[in-house]
Amino acid sequence: MSKVIRVVAAVFCRESKVLACRKAPGTSLAGYWEFPGGKIEAGESAKQALAREISEELSLRAHVGEKITTTTHEYDFATIELTTYYCEILDGTPQLLDHDETRWVRKEEALSLQWAPADIPAVSMVVDRL
Repeated sequence: MSKVIRVVAAVFCRESKVLACRKAPGTSLAGYWEFPGGKIEAGESAKQALAREISEELSLRAHVGEKITTTTHEYDFATIELTTYYCEILDGTPQLLDHDETRWVRKEEALSLQWAPADIPAVSMVVDRL
């Protein structure tokens, strides 16, 4: 197994929709959809890391809530251990920094997007609750 990178991601839901973010060209996994988030830095809890990443990536202030799942996926560049959490936007409107598109999608559209492989198990769990 390659180097393990621990990452966290936010699942924002509203009005039977979930927020999907597409990775911008020139970024790792460009063109794939994902739940926004990023790496856990030394000394951070998973929830602290996620709040920071959402602020940095989307310019949002968010409440990190219930854990959804933790999955592991081996990519060619590393093994990603991804933990997803339900989150609530407290303040702000998503700004595009690491992504070239964000959209609120219903269950059917969410299932049709090309998600990053590490996100797929969480997508399945989330759409079952929409």
